[in-house]
Amino acid sequence: MLRAAGVGVGDEVVVPAFGNVEVAEAVARSGALPVFADIDPVTYCLDPAAVEAAVTSRTTAVVVVHRFGRTADMGRMHGIGRRHGLLVLEHREAEVPHSELARRRERAAYLDARLRGVRTPDGGDGHTYQQYVVRVPGNGRPDRDAFAGALRARGVECRVPVKTPVHRLPEFRRCVSLPETERAAEETLALPVDASLTRREMQRIVSACNALGGPMVVGTTA
Repeated sequence: MLRAAGVGVGDEVVVPAFGNVEVAEAVARSGALPVFADIDPVTYCLDPAAVEAAVTSRTTAVVVVHRFGRTADMGRMHGIGRRHGLLVLEHREAEVPHSELARRRERAAYLDARLRGVRTPDGGDGHTYQQYVVRVPGNGRPDRDAFAGALRARGVECRVPVKTPVHRLPEFRRCVSLPETERAAEETLALPVDASLTRREMQRIVSACNALGGPMVVGTTA
């Protein structure tokens, strides 16, 4: 799509570093340079202000990634595109089947109302909860990883949605300040919210999270 739009060698394309390495790879395959911009800490999508700050005379496009069931602020993104003459492209993750959407939202609401010690996601308009991503605040990754390990020991499946931001991967390493991206990579954890979860399984998730009392210190035992 980038090549078809005329993007190529010498061009810059603004992309997120919070996951989706395939987006940066697609830019590189076109011959252009991926330029990383920071994310909004609530939606985990590109922050329009950060995108605009990253625009240079060589920028030709922006690839906006919608994350975890939240949608980026496309109104502002298209405004940036018009002001700077940029192509604005969207990349969506696999969507939740319509038949599951109501049940996912119901399970997300259950967790929102009962979880303690983690920061629950801001539902916002139209959140489809492709992933239910919480924050485990504290001193960074060791706390989140210890928390995740303790949850798994209690039989709760969970996953780190973005282990390494793209700008820290060897093939795309950049010296760039992305504080919200770094913080999200250190604190985020995806909890189960599948439509198939039973009431008992939801109770187990809540019980396990709340029993940990929030962030853990490295070396503590569950």
